[in-house]
Amino acid sequence: MWRNTRSGWGLVSILFHWASAVAIVGLFLLGWWMTDLGYYDPWYNRAPWWHRSIGMLLLFATLLRVTWRLFQPVPAAHGSRTERFAAHLGHIALYVLMLAVLVSGYLISTARGRGISVFDWFEVPALVSHLPDQASIAGEIHWYSAVALMLLAAGHTLAALKHHFLDRYDTLIRMMNPARTRRR
Repeated sequence: MWRNTRSGWGLVSILFHWASAVAIVGLFLLGWWMTDLGYYDPWYNRAPWWHRSIGMLLLFATLLRVTWRLFQPVPAAHGSRTERFAAHLGHIALYVLMLAVLVSGYLISTARGRGISVFDWFEVPALVSHLPDQASIAGEIHWYSAVALMLLAAGHTLAALKHHFLDRYDTLIRMMNPARTRRR
C-alpha cells in the first residue's frame, strides 16, 4: 500500500507527512533557540549548521512530496462542504508556507555567494546571491512565514483531533496506518 487511493493515504504520503511534521517543528524550535546563542557558546556554529542541513534535506523532501502528490489521488475529505473547502485551502497554505520558509532559509544562507554544506555530504550551490538586502529580506520572510506555518500546523492538528474524537471520522487513522483504511 505504497500509493494513495480515494479512500486512504499510501505509505509514501504518510511517511512524507510525519517526517515533515517532525522536521518542521524541530527546525522551528532549533531556530528559535539558536538565535539567542552567544558568540562563545559551543553551539554558536554547530546549531546553524544542523538547521541549514536539515532544512535543505526538508526542501528536497518537500519538492519530492509535492511531485508525489501531483501524481497520486487524494483521499476524499470528510466533513461538511465548508470544512472540506477550508481543509483544501489549509493544505495549499501549508505547502506554500513550507516552501516560503525553506526557500527563504536557502536565500539567507546563500546571500554572500557561498553554498550550503549539507552534513558535509554534499553542497547545495548558491544559485541566487548578492541581491540588495537579500539576507535581511529573506530573514524577515523566513521568520514570519515560519510563525505562520506553526500556527497553521497547530490548527491542522486541532482539526485532525476534532475529526477523530468528536466527529468519529477515520481522518487521523488514514494518516497513520494505510492498512487500517478500506482500500478501493
